Amino acid sequence: MNSELSRLRKAVSRSFDLSMALLPGPMRDPVSVGYLLARASDTLADTSGVSIAERKEALVTFGEVLEKGNFPEAEVARFSKQLDHAGERCLLQSLPECLRAYRQLSSDCRGHVREVLEVILSGQSQDLDRGISGTWVAESDAELEDYCWRVAGCVGRFWTRVGFSTLGAGYSDESPETLEALGTRYGKGLQLINILRDLPKDRSLGRCYLPVENPLDPREVAMVARKWRDQAAEWLQDGDRYATALKSRRLRAASGLPARIGWETLKRLDQADAEALERGVKVERSVVWRCLWESLLW
Repeated sequence: MNSELSRLRKAVSRSFDLSMALLPGPMRDPVSVGYLLARASDTLADTSGVSIAERKEALVTFGEVLEKGNFPEAEVARFSKQLDHAGERCLLQSLPECLRAYRQLSSDCRGHVREVLEVILSGQSQDLDRGISGTWVAESDAELEDYCWRVAGCVGRFWTRVGFSTLGAGYSDESPETLEALGTRYGKGLQLINILRDLPKDRSLGRCYLPVENPLDPREVAMVARKWRDQAAEWLQDGDRYATALKSRRLRAASGLPARIGWETLKRLDQADAEALERGVKVERSVVWRCLWESLLW
């Protein structure tokens, strides 16, 4: 991967960049390109200064230019001027380089990136539809799990497929099917933790990704959140099993680091009172580095 894309990766990611940096070279490039493209589409979807209809149209265009062409410069300029995050502005302005890197991947890896982006784009579009009415509450467990799949569960499958495509038998002795299932649940668990962490903020904006009868009832929300924290813990255990099944220390560290950070987040969510949850739960940078060293010793 060229230095420009490595710089972009660092500018728009925090802990996940540590995982990507640990990956063996053949796997790092397609995973990094997939991450940057997914982060770019996420930036388009989240740019609140642009109407929902225009953001949905931008996501369609984004999917269309993946194989040929470039995202329109006028659209890049329009979205960029609405962004406060310098890294996100730079990412959108560097989309030609990201697309060029995608097109230089092997046919198999391009297929894996295209496949995961199709799922992610569908999830982003659905999420924008939910924002049209101004308020939204998940109607069922299945709806929440589907959202977690589209945002991050599909990434666990993608990670696995890229691993076997680039490293072959050097990736794991487990079957691809077993690891894809574990990776999917692992990714869903990581997204569920994000939902639980951001629950107070989302509720203040009229959105609740947890299926509750009354999102304004703090007692009910707390009870349902407890249930889903238990589910997140189960899925994180799948992540630990996933990482343990990989052959090299670098692979185990790269794949296991998000789980270690996830466990730290869950611990803080369990310990936080209502006021602390409202302020927002965050894993300190020093703890992230500790998790990294623990992962390297796996």
